[in-house]
Amino acid sequence: SSNQRELDKISEIVKKINLEEEKVKNLADSDFPEKTMEFKEKIKKGVSVDEILPEAFALLREASIRTRNERHFDVQMIGGIVLHQAKIAEMRTGEGKTLTITLAAYLNALYEKGVHIVTVNDYLAKRDSFEMGKIYKFLGLSSGYINNDQNDYERKKNYNCDITYAT
Repeated sequence: SSNQRELDKISEIVKKINLEEEKVKNLADSDFPEKTMEFKEKIKKGVSVDEILPEAFALLREASIRTRNERHFDVQMIGGIVLHQAKIAEMRTGEGKTLTITLAAYLNALYEKGVHIVTVNDYLAKRDSFEMGKIYKFLGLSSGYINNDQNDYERKKNYNCDITYAT
């Protein structure tokens, strides 16, 4: 089916991510923000974000392990790729949607234009900004959230973050 052909293509990308995983395991913590800056410079020089994807996803996976002790499963990598490609990824409760979105959010934050992640309520926006924000901060990025009870100054500050969670 066309879905299987699509999954086969994406599985090849996941294999590349897994090959990069060993390399990023050897990095010092201080290397992670430097790698983020390196990716941003490559993009400014015209390198496709899709070329950076395997190393960037492997880097984020390792950052998640070091900051939250959570490792993205391959199925979450598939979800991150699908989301990055502006397609729909359906995941059941408990399959790790919150962790999955960090992949596409990080990759697209490298453009330095801001990334917005939409959640269903204020509680999740705040929670996910704090919890996933640990990963983003480790990688040298900022994150924030928008809630109904924020004043204009707080909203502006949070909208200026690299990654912003909102309802």
